[in-house]
Amino acid sequence: MGKIIAIANQKGGVGKTTTAVNLAAALGVLEKKVLLVDADPQANASSGFGIDLDEQPEGTYELLEGLRTADDVIISTESPNVDIIPSHIDLVGVEIEMVDNDEREYLLKKALAPVRDRYDYILIDTAPSLGLITLNALTAADSVIIPIQCEYFALEGLGKLLNTIKSVQQLHNPALDIEGMLLTMYDSRLKLSNQVVAEVRKHFGDMVFETIIQRNVRLSEAPSHGESILTYDSDSRGAVNYLNLADELIRKNEKHT
Repeated sequence: MGKIIAIANQKGGVGKTTTAVNLAAALGVLEKKVLLVDADPQANASSGFGIDLDEQPEGTYELLEGLRTADDVIISTESPNVDIIPSHIDLVGVEIEMVDNDEREYLLKKALAPVRDRYDYILIDTAPSLGLITLNALTAADSVIIPIQCEYFALEGLGKLLNTIKSVQQLHNPALDIEGMLLTMYDSRLKLSNQVVAEVRKHFGDMVFETIIQRNVRLSEAPSHGESILTYDSDSRGAVNYLNLADELIRKNEKHT
């Protein structure tokens, strides 16, 4: 059975989508079968894999509304072993439309159940909010990766996210675990970056991934070409970082099985 991992942080600009796209690609390169679920109305993970949203209008919105099954909306990407359920701006309206549904927190979990066994990993890219769609992602997930940027105010809002995770554990998903905190946008030349790394490691210890994602221009350029960093520039520092993260994730999960 595939492991479902949500990538979440209500703070914007921390590297959630960058991580979702490039971790998915790196796991695929390491011969793991991956499904990426784009659960953000901005649909950046979809465009990051070169999906033309005008040609592929159906995705997460139709899945959550029960208009389509997962099989209907899964499409393959050009990245080896990676499929995606794309998003669309229509997803903005789904939270209002889901409010009266008695099972509203479980819609994504139920929708993914029929395809779960086909994948080694299902990654869910969430929006920078703690709304109903993110709650669905956390309820569906076995674990959550929390990207934290190595910048001022890095830990701001983290307590709120951890409280949300605790609430989901108590109310909807007792098995939800924290897969790890991922330090992103690290610049070894900056004293502040090093201070944030030290602070996060001091507070959270083993909950923090050993791999750190360094600030990398090629990583920023890749999405505008509709490619993951592994396709865009496989020799770049960003590609190496995400391959290391994928390897660490695989090793960690194989150790616990």
